[in-house]
This record gives sequence, C-alpha cells and structure tokens, in this order.
Amino acid sequence: MAETAAKRLKTDVTVGTHNGHFHADEALAVYMLRQHVPQYIGARLVRSRDPAVLNECSIVVDVGGEYDPARNRFDHHQRSFATTFPGRQTRLSSAGLVYLHFGRGIIARKLGQPEESEPVGLVWNKLYESFIEALDAHDNGINVYDPERLKSAGLEKRFSDGSFTLGAMVGRLNPNWNDPIPEDPVEAQAQEDSRFEQASQRIGEEFDRSLEYYTLSWLPARDLVADAFKARYEWDSEGRIMVFKGQSPPWKDHLYALEEQDPDANQVYYVLYPEKPVEGSKWRVQCVPVTKDSFESRKPLPEHWRGFRDEELDRTSGVSGCVFVHASGFIGGNKTFEGALAMAKRALELERLEELSMDLP
Repeated sequence: MAETAAKRLKTDVTVGTHNGHFHADEALAVYMLRQHVPQYIGARLVRSRDPAVLNECSIVVDVGGEYDPARNRFDHHQRSFATTFPGRQTRLSSAGLVYLHFGRGIIARKLGQPEESEPVGLVWNKLYESFIEALDAHDNGINVYDPERLKSAGLEKRFSDGSFTLGAMVGRLNPNWNDPIPEDPVEAQAQEDSRFEQASQRIGEEFDRSLEYYTLSWLPARDLVADAFKARYEWDSEGRIMVFKGQSPPWKDHLYALEEQDPDANQVYYVLYPEKPVEGSKWRVQCVPVTKDSFESRKPLPEHWRGFRDEELDRTSGVSGCVFVHASGFIGGNKTFEGALAMAKRALELERLEELSMDLP
C-alpha cells in the first residue's frame, strides 16, 4: 500500500533533541510531535548537542537551555525554569511542555471537537494527571512520596516492584555499559538513534493506548455514571448502592468527582453490575475503594462471608444464589441481580447491627 503524503518523511521539517543517553520525557515529546501534531508528522529526527545543528531544527525539545514557545524551543533544564501544568505542582519536563502546548490539539482532533470545549479540557487534564505527570516527576527527580516523611513514619516497602515505571521502561532501551560500540562515529550515532527510535515508539504506544482509553472509553462513561449516581436512592434509601443495568463502564473517577460535588451525601459503598451485558448474566457486587488505586475498600463485604462459595455462602450470608465472595472481601457475585442487591443490602444491615452493638453499655 502506498504511504500517505502525511506520513512521508518531511526532510525539510526537523525535530531536534539531544544525543547520548535518552529518557522517557524526550522520547514521548518526540513521539507526540511526529505522530500527532500535523506540522511535524513525518519530520526528520535530529539528535545532537551542537547549538549550530539545533539552531537549524524546526523544533527542539529537552536540549538547548531555552523555553520559548514562539520559537518552538522546549527545554526545561535551565535554572530559571519553573513551569507547571495548570492546577498541578510538578515541574514540567519536555514531555509535559509539548503536552501543555500541543495536547489540547491532539485530543481535539481525536474527539472531533474544538480545543476549548469541555470534553477536550476534561481529557486534557485527566491524561496529564494519569500519564504525563509521572514522566515529568521522574525526569525532575521527584518522588511519589516525600522520602523524609516516609522515613519519619518508619514505612518501608514490603517488596520490590522491580522499578518498572514508564521511565524505567524507556531507560532499559539504552545500551548497556559493556555493549560494543562501533568505531565509526557515524555508525555509532546511527545505532544510538535507532535505539532512541525504538524507545520513542514504545512510550508512544503507551501514550496512544491512554489517549484511546480516555477519549473513547473513560469520557463516554461519564454520563452513564452520572445517571446511575442519580438513581442510587432507588436501591437504598441512603444512597449507598449504585447499579449499572447494562454494560459496566469505568466508574471510579467519575463517582469520586460526583461525590465531591455533593459532600453532605452518604458515600457509595457498593456498585452492582452484570458480568456480561446479556440476559441471564451473573452479577457482581464490588466494594468502592477508598481511593482509585487503593486495595482498601470503604466497606468490605462481611468477614464471615469471605472465601466461601455457592451453597456454603448461601448458608453463611442468608442470601440465595450466591456464587462467591473474594477472600479480601472487595468483591462478590450472585446468579441474579436480585441476589446481588440482597447481598449488598444484607451487608449494610450487618454493618448497622455491628454499630448498634458497639453502642450498647
């Protein structure tokens, strides 16, 4: 198949960055420009630290000691640099800078909506917080948690996470210290550039997956979650149960946002949804976590249900049609919607009984 004109190499348009050891921030910055920004799609990559070479580039990221959007210069290493994304405190890297200036356009083209529209703004902020900011923090040496506060609290990791972060994923594509290097400097640079191209493509694939998710899945879910949130008093007089009758959308982010808008209302404890959007499907009862990424539930399913299945769980819970309750109590299942709703309501009743017993003298 013939290559489209937009994808052909634009030898007169160049994206410049530094050579040598590469990092995730410039790898992604280069990817976003060359794959998603119309004037740079198919641009030739130039990797150099020579000011004369960089001066000839159409746009330069992560090198040059200059941040000047009017001149398409996006470095963040200068002492005076302190730019952050709106509403965030993390100082930007080259990835954040490119996203700050070009991200709205990328999202607007994906959604087919104006850059200043509300949906574009929602995704622009969410994609930064959920993906780009981690790269900015990594490149600027910012830890997720304050090391001094962790130390004073006596907290230590329970296990190694293998340092498998977005930054580490790109870093692994740099050559090892003892890999052979071609004697010819031109060949050596070409080999290094090839590795960078692989790294840029790899981190770019993750960006594209996130872009697809937040535009085509996360955003459309907002209205479905809002409808279910409004209807929650239909299932529980205090609004602690939320139900999705059809497909189960990604609900956590949207639920937390809706609850913030109504801080005086009770929190939702349980979310019910069918395993599959077909008639006769089994149903799940999922506990709402304390935070999106937490393994701690606001109100786990009762302890004496956990780890049981089928008829044994029916006897233990007093609810018919049970399938299982996870050993940690964060999720359970029933053969029917009515059974799942009964499990959620029974769990709330047991919680109320426990509270009353604690109040007795």
